Amino acid sequence: MKTKTLIAIVAALAALAVVASCFAQPSKGGSVTTATKPSDQELKKKLTPLQYEVTQHEGTEPPFRNDYWDNHADGIYVDVVSGEALFSSLDKYDSGTGWPSFTKPLEPANVVTKTDRKLFMERNEVRSKHADSHLGHVFDDGPAPTGQRYCMNSASLRFIPVDKLEAEGYGQYKKLFEGKKK
Repeated sequence: MKTKTLIAIVAALAALAVVASCFAQPSKGGSVTTATKPSDQELKKKLTPLQYEVTQHEGTEPPFRNDYWDNHADGIYVDVVSGEALFSSLDKYDSGTGWPSFTKPLEPANVVTKTDRKLFMERNEVRSKHADSHLGHVFDDGPAPTGQRYCMNSASLRFIPVDKLEAEGYGQYKKLFEGKKK
């Protein structure tokens, strides 16, 4: 009887840990987050239909009709699902494509690439490391110094302006913008 009770307690604790992880808040502000991906049901509540389609089903938003393609404010861009720090406005440029484009990630450890063979061609898909959100694609036709163009979907990003970095838990990135002429 003691063994069955112990097994039941261990199973209950394991189930409780799984449920608790679904409601865990992503850590903010760290160079690499320990965020976990919320359940599909939670994502459908949290995200707009476009954000859900882009991040969870590799969708693409329309060019020139998205939130950040022409955003020129200083700040950082984070994963809309997990809050992982991804890109900085300091590395953003106008690629002429109608989507926000960056020369490099702010936190390379939060960005992964994988081969995408959709659309009858091979491309390098960009995903967030911890939430596995589809962000966009990276191409080798960008400007110096990297020669790369991280072409992202605004729907997969959330922009945090410099004056809100501290309040949102990303204060360590504020120093990147110190001394920059306004």
